[in-house]
Amino acid sequence: MTEKIFAEAINEAIAEEMRRDPNVFIMGEDIRLSVYGTTANLFKEFGEDRVLDTPLSENGFFGAAIGASLVGMRPIVETVTSFMWVAMDQLISQAAKMKYMFGGQANLPVVYRASMAYGGGSAAHHSDRSYPMFMNMPGIKIAVPANSSDAKGLLKTAIRDDDPVIIFEDVNLSGTRGEVSDVEIPFGKAEIVKEGNDCTIVGIAGSVKLSLEAANNLEKEGISCEVINPRTLVPLDKEAILNSVEKTGRLVVVDPAHKVCSAASEISSIVAEEGFWFLQSPIIKVASEQVHIPYSPSLEKLVYPNLDKINSAVKKTLE
Repeated sequence: MTEKIFAEAINEAIAEEMRRDPNVFIMGEDIRLSVYGTTANLFKEFGEDRVLDTPLSENGFFGAAIGASLVGMRPIVETVTSFMWVAMDQLISQAAKMKYMFGGQANLPVVYRASMAYGGGSAAHHSDRSYPMFMNMPGIKIAVPANSSDAKGLLKTAIRDDDPVIIFEDVNLSGTRGEVSDVEIPFGKAEIVKEGNDCTIVGIAGSVKLSLEAANNLEKEGISCEVINPRTLVPLDKEAILNSVEKTGRLVVVDPAHKVCSAASEISSIVAEEGFWFLQSPIIKVASEQVHIPYSPSLEKLVYPNLDKINSAVKKTLE
């Protein structure tokens, strides 16, 4: 295994899959310039036929990717979560529903890589963490990588999948470093990042790193936390979460999305329905406040989960 930063791991996965399968190509706005660092050198190696710069028209090129997937290609679309709204008709009415509407006769192997650029002063229009909305729509698989290994392994799995996949890439992880391998990571299989006995903490995307840091701090106070990285939200490895809660009796879910109807809400609901008798205290959600993201950095920091909020939540479950 070698160490790669998060963005490099994504780039490596794309290049390897494009070399492996000539039907794989990538499209998006300014990807030949590699604005986000994840498409560096792809144009040089694969040329203009497989690395496509698109107009500023998500509704157009999101739909073009669906059409390409229906005739045997495997498109990868690079986008930003905040730009996905203008293409919702393509994502929901077409990508999510087409296989069902065609009675299973059509495959749609299309991957949408959606960057979540929150926490950096991008304000309300450019700080969306929209994966909960897509969890509600059948027909789309959802991955939320939490480290470099996830970034590469989940993307390789997504590209080889015959169904639409949205990978929500947390930009706060772009410069983080971790070990990667050439192995695909299966969907629906969570990672136990840290074992513990007193409280289960489930983190989403970049919140896994935060949850692990909180768990390590709490360990110094004699509190043993188990940290789970779900890796994918659809499908969700609920068995891993329920097994952990059965052991610890407590659950804190840390989610950078807004608290209402969030991934944290769904995970909490599953445990409440299927693992109620495991619980020794109420479930606590540590998620973003139900407000639009302020432009002011000092105000923005108050919106998201942080170490103090996680520490307080875990201790509250132990009262």
